[in-house]
Amino acid sequence: MKKIFTLLLFAGITTFSFSQDTKYGVHFAANVSNMDYDVDGIVANPHRLGFVFGAFVDFGLTETLAVMTELQYSPEGANLQYYKTDYLNLPVILNYNIFGGFKVGVGPQVGLKIHKKDDGFKNFAFSGVGFAEYMITDEIGIDFRYLYGISNVFDEDLNIKAKQGVMQFGFTYRL
Repeated sequence: MKKIFTLLLFAGITTFSFSQDTKYGVHFAANVSNMDYDVDGIVANPHRLGFVFGAFVDFGLTETLAVMTELQYSPEGANLQYYKTDYLNLPVILNYNIFGGFKVGVGPQVGLKIHKKDDGFKNFAFSGVGFAEYMITDEIGIDFRYLYGISNVFDEDLNIKAKQGVMQFGFTYRL
């Protein structure tokens, strides 16, 4: 964990020092999340709906390439009483401006569970993020993100393996 934190800190400092254009903003989104289980027998698995909010910093590397990092609150899991979890997520997305205001990007994300203690969920969840954004004006944009869970969200002693899949339909405002 220390190595990952050190790497992210180094990448952030390096990116900040070489960035040409830094933009700040807020992000609001609707979340649709679910869990993909490795075992059969879990029949009920309804999607959980929620609202995401966060703040981001977009570091411009070149005219078309940027690194965006964000701190966001996200309700995730399945819509069953024992499978609801809330996370404080930190995505780091490398995005590319294809044309006009249309951007696509990918990157890693780490999530810190903030909802409950000793509930059978791991405290950290790792995901990959796919990102598409269209800037309507210089300040206002709409985006879509898909978060694909990489790590098992359950504690090892439960003998259940599940990864989260989350879709976010969002709105961004650059300050």
